[in-house]
Amino acid sequence: MPIKTRTLTDHAARIARAMAHLAAQPDRTLSLEELADVAAFSPWHFHRAYRALAGETPAETLARIRLSRAAAALIKSDAPMARIAAEAGYGSVAAFTRAFRDALGIPPGAYRQRAAIGNPVPEEETMQDIIIVETPPLHLAALPHRGAFDAMGPVFDRLGAWAGARGLIDGTTRFIGIYPDDPHSKPEAELRSLAALTVPPGTPLDPGMEVVDIPALRCARLRYQGPYAELEAAYDRLYGAWLPQSGEEAGDHPVFEEYLNDCRTLPPSEWLTDILLPLKPPRALG
Repeated sequence: MPIKTRTLTDHAARIARAMAHLAAQPDRTLSLEELADVAAFSPWHFHRAYRALAGETPAETLARIRLSRAAAALIKSDAPMARIAAEAGYGSVAAFTRAFRDALGIPPGAYRQRAAIGNPVPEEETMQDIIIVETPPLHLAALPHRGAFDAMGPVFDRLGAWAGARGLIDGTTRFIGIYPDDPHSKPEAELRSLAALTVPPGTPLDPGMEVVDIPALRCARLRYQGPYAELEAAYDRLYGAWLPQSGEEAGDHPVFEEYLNDCRTLPPSEWLTDILLPLKPPRALG
């Protein structure tokens, strides 16, 4: 491996350690010195190296993690807004509201209310916007995760840093999340998921990563537009309304998601996700 490439991949691995350290304790405000030590960088140079490879500062990464967790708390709990604001690191509800609105395009109160009311979809529309597609085989490099699905963002951050340093991301790269477990089937700490992206066969992986091959599949595809924290309602439509009426049966592979645009450059209202439910082969007639 050329020295320049080897140096870049080494830096990416060290920055990924700092990202993991941030994600593991989002309630703490970590000093640059501590993060630099985790990444084995001089404190004088760590911030520039982090920003160059991560595309944001450590403070921005932490704010994004906290606001993502706050969005999930608004939907999943009836905790007071003041408590959610404090857990996200804000000294007042007003400051939290401004930051939340800037990041997600909607105030937190309105976000909670919209999630509580839901967006009823007529049955005919529910049936029409889910289509059956043939997906190609996918060869993936994956980082496994145990815990809440809401915490997958930092896992994708680390995966992206790893792949970007190796020149593995281009216009053809596909970003995939694999979810073997129903989030209501077991305690959050035991939930399994994988953050993955397509790579050429034979790509060397770092320790802790996995090769995942998804074969060509026949899938029901629901294309969802909106924040990732609200995807559960789309799953309920797919499994609760469409599947029982479709005449189809779920197949033997776990459901997976494909993320179709960049969540860092677009507001959450514009994020596009394909939910792909593998199906059994159609029954033969006669």
